[in-house]
Amino acid sequence: MVAFLIYKSNKENVETGIPITELEGSAKLFGVPGSAKTITRKSFGNVKLIGKECSESKRIFQECFTSLRLEKADTRGLYKKSCLASMQMNEETLKALKLIVYYKGDNMTDKMQNFKGKRMLQRAEELGSFWAYNKCELPEDKQLLLFDNVQFIYELALAQLELESFEAHFEVTNGLREFELLETRDDNELKKRLAYFKFVRGKPTDYSQIIQKNRTHSVNQYLTHWIYPYKGKFHPQMIRALLNIIRLEQGDTVLDPFIGSGTTGVEAQLLGINCIGIDISPLCVLQSKVKTESIEVFQEIIDWKEEITRRIKPSLFNTEGRTLNDAINSIKNEKVKNFYNMAKLVAISDNTRRGREFSNAFLKNLELMIFSIKDYLEIVKKLNLRLGRVEIKSGDSRALPLNNESIDGIITSPPYSIALDYVSNDAHALEELGYDLSQIREEFIGVRGKGKTRIDLYNEDMKKSFDEMFRVLKPKKYAVIVIGNATYLGQEVKTVEFTINYAEKIGFKLVKNIDKIIYGLYNVMQKENILIFQKVQG
Repeated sequence: MVAFLIYKSNKENVETGIPITELEGSAKLFGVPGSAKTITRKSFGNVKLIGKECSESKRIFQECFTSLRLEKADTRGLYKKSCLASMQMNEETLKALKLIVYYKGDNMTDKMQNFKGKRMLQRAEELGSFWAYNKCELPEDKQLLLFDNVQFIYELALAQLELESFEAHFEVTNGLREFELLETRDDNELKKRLAYFKFVRGKPTDYSQIIQKNRTHSVNQYLTHWIYPYKGKFHPQMIRALLNIIRLEQGDTVLDPFIGSGTTGVEAQLLGINCIGIDISPLCVLQSKVKTESIEVFQEIIDWKEEITRRIKPSLFNTEGRTLNDAINSIKNEKVKNFYNMAKLVAISDNTRRGREFSNAFLKNLELMIFSIKDYLEIVKKLNLRLGRVEIKSGDSRALPLNNESIDGIITSPPYSIALDYVSNDAHALEELGYDLSQIREEFIGVRGKGKTRIDLYNEDMKKSFDEMFRVLKPKKYAVIVIGNATYLGQEVKTVEFTINYAEKIGFKLVKNIDKIIYGLYNVMQKENILIFQKVQG
């Protein structure tokens, strides 16, 4: 058992049976700023662990790290050079976490020369910088190179489908990591749009530059994606790839009838694809609007910042006694008001879930949100992006407010509300927005009823939703549904089979079924399926 502080992670994000004390010092590991901690177990003594970790790589670290057993080599208190014997380190682990354990005390340099972990350090140096931020250009003979975080079969499948959608002919080389381009329709199109490749003919893709604009320690939370900790989010990289795979072009319209945290909206916007996002949850509607609309009112957001921040705490300058809510409610521009309401809800979430003091959380998150909007504007200018138009609506997937055959493509993930109660999970935010939880529960899909009745009601609601998707989609166009079999009351609910059977019954044709391994989400699912349907009957 060890206590350690991981780079840019907060104490509440580290699980250990040992109390974690405050940060003792800073250090650099391979040129990357990190933090140093003493292992608190008395028998371990003066051992330090420095690390850099991101949530995307957490799974790899947890799988490969078992325990760190340090044994004394002699009475002087020096440790055996095999102290890392119980840590299963391999290339994937090193990609996930650049790690060094070192000793304090006499003869430190000499001992390190014989330290078995020296080979690990050399290998880590060869791997270079963290995958998302390695900006070195690639020689043109390395024509296509995947991001280093592409490690699952489904990601490789999506990467190849991306290339096929742009009519690129290719061969996979170098252990499935590199692709040789044989013939392309437009190299620049690949560079502008691809999601799973960081280089095209030696030049960085737009996506590799977009993800540099990240104010968090998670590679998936670049630009505005991080705003509000919503459970069950899409991976943005996957959504960008799916938009390409179903061949949506600039000016086309994609629908997400369960817009959730707004991932489809942000990724469509970046590609110049119009998006209509619909959700019955007012919290989802709010966060999706903030993520996609705030760039339109950035200067006005800045203009209001001083007025808002001086209401967060009592001061000599707040003589009229106006509260934070008073100040936010006085904002006339709805998009600016939404931005500050969202900042408040993120702070409330931090206070409720993590015990952070509200005022400090508000001020910190407000700064991050403003920087993220600024980052968005900067990358739009740098890459000369023509943004898609995003329209977020409050509505019901069972009765879409759209005309027949008006949509060019659908990408969505129905709520896993059989296993994950979205109402309870976001109760603090919904109540702050002024909604009655019991009333909302009656409107949400999958949270009504108990036992078998709950599953039956969910299935009937999903049938209506699939009917509506079919109605609004243009003929020959595609609908992507990402869904998994959940576990409810100890039994597996066959949601995937149900979805396929009903979709084919109403006129969809299943053209791809890709398994996607998932982790987390309270262990209610082990995998999802990416189902790609084509509307073949009108």
